[in-house]
Amino acid sequence: MLTAGVCAAAFAAAITVPAQAHEPSGHGPSGGKPSHGKPHGQPRWELKDSGTDARFRGLSAVSRNTAWLAGSAGTVLRTTDGGASWRNVSPPGAAELEFRDVEAFDSRRAVVLAIGEGEASRVLRTEDGGATWTESFRNTDAKAFYDCMTFFDRRHGLAMSDPVDGRFRILSTSDGGRSWKVLPAAGMPAAQQGEAGFAASGQCLVGSGPRDVWLATGGAPRARVLHSADRGLTWTATDTPVPAGDPARGVFALAFRDRTHGIAVGGDYRADQASPEAAAVSGDGGRTWAPATTPPPAYRSGVAWLPHSRTSALAVGPTGTDLTTDSGRTWRTLDTGSYDTVDCTSDLACWASGEKGRVARLAR
Repeated sequence: MLTAGVCAAAFAAAITVPAQAHEPSGHGPSGGKPSHGKPHGQPRWELKDSGTDARFRGLSAVSRNTAWLAGSAGTVLRTTDGGASWRNVSPPGAAELEFRDVEAFDSRRAVVLAIGEGEASRVLRTEDGGATWTESFRNTDAKAFYDCMTFFDRRHGLAMSDPVDGRFRILSTSDGGRSWKVLPAAGMPAAQQGEAGFAASGQCLVGSGPRDVWLATGGAPRARVLHSADRGLTWTATDTPVPAGDPARGVFALAFRDRTHGIAVGGDYRADQASPEAAAVSGDGGRTWAPATTPPPAYRSGVAWLPHSRTSALAVGPTGTDLTTDSGRTWRTLDTGSYDTVDCTSDLACWASGEKGRVARLAR
């Protein structure tokens, strides 16, 4: 039986084969049709029919077979057969909500976050695969706007709101999302004028390990990453080289493969604006950031480390998917299909989702 390490090495070898070594395929996300033949090891997305045209900015990949999607018009989908079929498990009466993040623990338990001003920001939880849902948090502060959430384990998690009274607001749970409380603001640095998070992919708040969490910002003079080593009680802020200075620019997504090595992606989400230097890397837990020497060619809203890899990651956005094999320093484009977010699993699977019901799993 192959060990996990051997399997991971084989996966990394398959995914990192240079694209120029193979003839381009006319299928897959770039061509708008599912890919069937495997073109000589060339990594590609295999489109799965979600049966809906919702935009899925929320994605939680549990395994190669199980994944959850959360998106526009209160839509939540779940697959347990690798995307061959999707079950609509949307909460009743949620059609007016905009789900932008989902965190799933397995095929039955998941937490979804709805964004928006005031009471539009909500958290709902299911323990039976979406057959029933319980609302566990509804924001009552008109100044708050929740963007993202993350879980350290099956019990402990956080959600973040844009600044309220000059500081980002952090919501905490210690019972798997059944109840939530606002953490004290004393340990949070002051926000810049106009600073906010981007609810673009569910990756503006990410954790690694039992206590470390990072928060990505934009919309202000400087794009920053905030870090907490105590589950959100105290934070430090660091400037990044990702361009900011405009409400549409900043860091949109983060990925940490451990508490030290991180990647930030973003740019300017407006289609008619260039996004130079739209990626950065950190090797010290986010205390400092360096620009990618060859960044993705355009705005990217999602990023994920490849399973069990120390050097490879994927970044996605409306104009394509890019791969790095040197921990985020250089990137090359794999695909030009539109995706908003990406997530990978420990059993060597990667999923992506986005506009018009698009969802795919990486073939290898």
